[in-house]
Amino acid sequence: MCTAVTYKTECHYFGRNLDLERSYNERVVITPRNYKFYFRCEAPVEHHYAMIGMATVVDGYPLYYEATNEKGLSMAGLNFPGNADYKPYTEGKTNITPFEFIPWILGLYANVSEAREALYSFNHVSINFSDELPLSPLHWIISDRDESMVVECVGEGVKIYDAPLGVLTNNPTYDYHMTNIANYMSLHEGAAENRLSKNVSLSNHSLGTGAIGLPGDYTSASRFVRAAFVRSKSPKTGDEKQSVAQFFHILGSVAMPLGCVMTPDGQYEYTRYSCCCNTDKCIYYYRTYENSALTQVSMDCCDIDGKALYVSETIS
Repeated sequence: MCTAVTYKTECHYFGRNLDLERSYNERVVITPRNYKFYFRCEAPVEHHYAMIGMATVVDGYPLYYEATNEKGLSMAGLNFPGNADYKPYTEGKTNITPFEFIPWILGLYANVSEAREALYSFNHVSINFSDELPLSPLHWIISDRDESMVVECVGEGVKIYDAPLGVLTNNPTYDYHMTNIANYMSLHEGAAENRLSKNVSLSNHSLGTGAIGLPGDYTSASRFVRAAFVRSKSPKTGDEKQSVAQFFHILGSVAMPLGCVMTPDGQYEYTRYSCCCNTDKCIYYYRTYENSALTQVSMDCCDIDGKALYVSETIS
């Protein structure tokens, strides 16, 4: 369970809540331009765009949860169980495994338009990272400062959707969420109007009555609606401090507290971290469940022309 959103004021911001029942030793990781990316089916890429995001590093390889490249293109993978359907190797296609997808897209493409064009020849090939780390069922949101798209690899093949709301959660498929949200088109930030009956005098007893009916549970469908509502009503102006604060309030509106969502095996799933990247300046902010203070990491804290990964201390 996760929620990813985009937001634009003077700068463009991209980030997500990571909702899981356990940690995988995730760190802030910067991949410089000359780190050599190896791929299971495609040729290695020695020179590429630098990127910053949260990842688990295994055997020197960054398994990114989400990241932003130096051109401002951003991407996040979110849980998509039961729907994600990865394929065998297909001759004539670009065969990239799901754990390589973020490095491939962010390493080679500068914007959504370039990435979309490349995806028409794409195949998410079903190859595990290792026996201990099988593939996760995922779908992805890819954004720049002007547009977003959602990519889903399902039984029929790769589906690409425009994502004008700048939001992604989890199951069902993205087309369901865009149909479902029409049920909430009347929600607004003002006062409700009496449309029930002209024969009864009714008045508002509180501020916020225009949003009565906004779902408050933690299902992916409800989080999609709630995140889309809060994002759409957020101010489109503000300096860095105001914009970052507002972004975390958007994420906070769909954050999952410990104890409210239980997995089938009896563990609690909750928002382990929330993050926000200023994609214009490549400044990455995050906070964790245990520590609400923001930590800031800038891409220029390391040599982005280097060959070695920058890996932060354990986040806390």
